[in-house]
Amino acid sequence: MSDLEAPLRPKRKKVWVDYFVQFRWIIVIFVVLPISCTMYFLTYLGDVRSERKSFKRRQKEHDENVQKVVKRLKQRNPSKDGLVCTARKPYIAVGMRNVDYKRARHFEVDLSEFRNVLDIDRERMIARVEPLVNMGQISRVTVPMNLSLEVVAELDDLTVGGLINGYGIEGSSHLYGLFSDTVVAYEIVLADGRVVRATKDNEYSDLFYAIPWSQGTLGLLVSAEIRLIPVKEYMKLTYQPVIGNLKDLAQAYIDSFAPRDGDPEKIPDFVETMIYTPTEGVCMTGKYASKEEAKKKGNVINNVGWWFKPWFYQHAQKALEKGEFVEYIPTRDYYHRHTRCLYWEGKLILPFGDQWWFRWTLGWLMPPKVSLLKATQGEAIRNYYHEMHVIQDMLVPLYKVGEALEFANREMEVYPIWLCPHKLYKLPVKTMVYPEPGFEHQRRQGDTEDAQMYTDVGIYYAPGPVFRGEVFDGAEAVRRMESWLIENHGFQPQYAVSELDEKKFWRMFDPSLYEHCRNKYGAVGTFMSVYYKCKKGRKTEKEVQEAEQACLETPYAEESVWFSLSTTPLVLLDIEVV
Repeated sequence: MSDLEAPLRPKRKKVWVDYFVQFRWIIVIFVVLPISCTMYFLTYLGDVRSERKSFKRRQKEHDENVQKVVKRLKQRNPSKDGLVCTARKPYIAVGMRNVDYKRARHFEVDLSEFRNVLDIDRERMIARVEPLVNMGQISRVTVPMNLSLEVVAELDDLTVGGLINGYGIEGSSHLYGLFSDTVVAYEIVLADGRVVRATKDNEYSDLFYAIPWSQGTLGLLVSAEIRLIPVKEYMKLTYQPVIGNLKDLAQAYIDSFAPRDGDPEKIPDFVETMIYTPTEGVCMTGKYASKEEAKKKGNVINNVGWWFKPWFYQHAQKALEKGEFVEYIPTRDYYHRHTRCLYWEGKLILPFGDQWWFRWTLGWLMPPKVSLLKATQGEAIRNYYHEMHVIQDMLVPLYKVGEALEFANREMEVYPIWLCPHKLYKLPVKTMVYPEPGFEHQRRQGDTEDAQMYTDVGIYYAPGPVFRGEVFDGAEAVRRMESWLIENHGFQPQYAVSELDEKKFWRMFDPSLYEHCRNKYGAVGTFMSVYYKCKKGRKTEKEVQEAEQACLETPYAEESVWFSLSTTPLVLLDIEVV
């Protein structure tokens, strides 16, 4: 943004929190990093121990743990106990949203034992895993077998349960959709203690389609069956620099993975783009490659997972100086390329963390666990980050990426920006997130008959006005972003801090199927509603009860005829819910 375009903002007076945040690296170096490293190591030992158990033993322990959950739910007295939530500490969640709902009286159910890979079925190409299995754990098991989940989220600590109940994306989502789209079955413990297996074509098909984005408010997920694909040992990655205005950068990004002639041979296995300034970006496209190909004479192999290597986003930025180049990255290293520096948030946490001397001496301690970063910040610092820092994703139709980039530049001035495409499928029923009506008739670039192409515009960093010492209203900027998303059929992942009121929340997301399943499966009065769970600010028990009563008395949408057909698989019904 040029000086002529930049809005005139008054200077902001510094307060004590500014200085505490500026020197927070001291706590990170001497407290957070050593504890994080220890926790990573102990978790790794636990994972190895789990992997050595036989299938029968893992399954037996899983069944026993499920029965403990059932027993615990049946101990709840609805008239005396609060609503059900997990016993997981609020700060453990990777997302930035405050887990304020746990400050109200609640009934805890412990799911901490559900962290095992139960089975890798090579014949069915299915991985059956428990909800606390994270991406680092599952890739460590599957990649040596030359297998992988269709969508592997970049950060190691992201869990299967969070990616299903919330939101999960990766550079392969332009082929397979969001993480939840790759799941073929859920094992759910319902409010009344029943354990059900939901698939798209059994009697619980409505629940199957309602689980994604529900934030665990329909039942307790205890396992999931997820599709696998064959993979090769390396990723052949091409870095292509792009120069121009934001609309030019957006079009170059679209062209990098959605060929205008529709030739499937030109579609890469992985794609992402990083926008470094309003006029500069780097498009990256990847294709799986064999070990033999990668090690041919003249090819460059880059083990980006080593602790002393430059941070990935800075390494990719070199394409702006040296021009287009190609290299081969070990597949697992590529999957978790953003873990060590937490995309580029690591630069704010440790301003010198990207320097060669730090990477060589202490880089092996990286990254700090997000849960520990949150645990070591008080209320004042947490509020400071909400006002002076942005961690948001804008999910927008692909053809509106240029407009979204211009909006983000105008309102937030946050760089780098991450672009990652994903399919948004047209399903037999209308779920909480859904493509634009009639998209299949227009078929814009990237769209297919069964899915509209969307893009995640990832905005993570301190805004330009904050760096310049100017006044910045983070809450107001988020409100404007949310309004823009509603007007442009976009969506805001619920891990982020939201300023939406209930009316606007249900304008962004469709409530029909979700509310139907909450009533049908007894979630109302047992689990908190998804809006209230995402709502910003403290929650009191009275507020929770009033919100639940409002849900019972005032439906958000008229239930369609098929709601009464509770035993009919929804996959057979091609009815749009209004």
